[in-house]
Amino acid sequence: MFKILTYNNISRAGLDRLPGERYEVGAQIDNPDAILLRSQNLHDQPIPDSVKAVGRAGAGVNNIPVAEYTKRGIPVFNAPGANSNAVAELAIAGMLLAARNIVPALNFVHGLEGDAASINADIEKNKKHFAGFELSGRTLGVLGLGAIGVKVANSAAALGLNIIGFDPFMSLESAWKLTSSAIPATSIDDLVSRSDLISLHIPLNDKTKNLFSEEHINRIKKGAILLNFSRAGVVDEAAVLKALDSGALHAYVCDFPTPALINHPKAIVLPHLGASTEEAEDNCAAMVADQVREFLENGSIRNSVNFPELVIPSSEGGERLAIANQNVPNIVGQISSVLGEAGLNILDLFNKSRGDYAYTLVDIHADAAPELLERIRSIDGVLSVRVI
Repeated sequence: MFKILTYNNISRAGLDRLPGERYEVGAQIDNPDAILLRSQNLHDQPIPDSVKAVGRAGAGVNNIPVAEYTKRGIPVFNAPGANSNAVAELAIAGMLLAARNIVPALNFVHGLEGDAASINADIEKNKKHFAGFELSGRTLGVLGLGAIGVKVANSAAALGLNIIGFDPFMSLESAWKLTSSAIPATSIDDLVSRSDLISLHIPLNDKTKNLFSEEHINRIKKGAILLNFSRAGVVDEAAVLKALDSGALHAYVCDFPTPALINHPKAIVLPHLGASTEEAEDNCAAMVADQVREFLENGSIRNSVNFPELVIPSSEGGERLAIANQNVPNIVGQISSVLGEAGLNILDLFNKSRGDYAYTLVDIHADAAPELLERIRSIDGVLSVRVI
């Protein structure tokens, strides 16, 4: 019986993927084998030694101390692309809100008073202040062409926008899905200087913090719209506010409220609604539950942010050893030697690395004794070992 500790309200679409006869799931679980969460902050929160995996029902993992878990050999799973449609649709909505000045127009209407005649007179007198522009024929620059960025580009192209994209790490899968009308930019500066609207779809990490800097913002076409449905930290907020105040930016649309942005007349700030649809929550929960289950039951890793992908069917008979280790020479050789000395035949062995870390699956023909596992754990560079 596997034990799963849950934080937040994980969709039933995900929890139902964990059969009751094999899984005990709940918010009050002692010594869990895995943790499923959405927005719960795990930084500075002690995690039991029993935890073998952490799964986030979403794409970003900023609320998880990934580096700490990696050193303990704990894969952290996420659900890339599962909420892509929800975020992409909101980005398109943001473009329309900003281009047609819908938010200030709504605020104006909500403030109208009087009878029908006076209201109509006020409308005719003031509606000119909310005149906007059409998206068709404008140019959208998409920074980050992953699952979300590609959907934004394709949907915008269907609305008649010209598409420029930049992503030096674009996957082959994303390239196949991107509209053929999209034109590649040579750099971020090239993208912003040619775009009437700019939509950001990049992860937040040490390399991307404030990536969209004042230098880039200064190159934006006067009157352009900037949309950020990535993370607040990828943009230099002070530079954005300066551009809004000067009129260099027509509007800033984002999903991350801050005190400086909430009441700014040219900012459209939403309460982190990007993945807040029933469909996205269901998709994220189902995806991450499947991945955690596959890891616990078979040792396979799929969509981990800190360990390499390794999805291998188990050999017939015997047991499987799942070993997380540092990516240093001779780890696999030492593991093989320990197994050989114990008289265990290796049916299959798979090893894959990712940066400073690696993951090894070893199928052996007979059961592994506890003392054998301790010998493997004692190998310098081995982070975790378990039997499946």
